[in-house]
Amino acid sequence: MLDTVAALGEQSLLEGFRLAGAIVYPAETDDEVRRAWTALPGNSAVVILTPRAAGALGAVLADPRAPMTVVLPS
Repeated sequence: MLDTVAALGEQSLLEGFRLAGAIVYPAETDDEVRRAWTALPGNSAVVILTPRAAGALGAVLADPRAPMTVVLPS
């Protein structure tokens, strides 16, 4: 199975990433962000996060088992 690129956070900030082939996980609230994070496929190599989504995940991003993340500039 090929590794995937995911984008997680406010849909209005991530729609362009869908055109580039990323799987977009829209999440508008902190709870939605956390639920989407736990639902990411195991083959997610890179996760693009909005600044708000990164804030909602906090220390979860420091887990060495987590996929590589990139936070969009605010």
